[in-house]
Amino acid sequence: MKILVDADSCPCQVRELVLRSSKRLGILAVFAANRLIPGINGKWAKMEICPSSEGAADNRIAELAQSGDLVITRDVPLALRLVEAGITVISDRGREYSKENIREMLSIRNFTVGLAESGIDMERSPAYGKKELKSFADTLDKMLTKMIQITNNR
Repeated sequence: MKILVDADSCPCQVRELVLRSSKRLGILAVFAANRLIPGINGKWAKMEICPSSEGAADNRIAELAQSGDLVITRDVPLALRLVEAGITVISDRGREYSKENIREMLSIRNFTVGLAESGIDMERSPAYGKKELKSFADTLDKMLTKMIQITNNR
């Protein structure tokens, strides 16, 4: 079991929380990005620096992800790939992606992108604050606890 983080756009508070959780639980956390992110080092943290080409970090995460892993990303197309492969995925705001909701999430994302490409300015997600971090922390804890229990029962 490992935690994979799509780190290019991941808030620093989320990275710090993942680092603390991985160290506390003894679970490797792998951060994939197209640039070096300071503070990602140690026995339970690894940095995967990917080429700067479009989707390189997403592709690397998809290559590394295996059943029993947890992926953290806000990239809905990447989440779709992973969910379809049976990987557990959550967003940095605590949203669980599942087979039941991922297609709807992708549809909403594509609609919003289409509007933006047409020049229609859409309201952006609110800033990342305490509420979003708490939601993420709660979901991370819940998912890790569940995944550890499954691993221990094997």
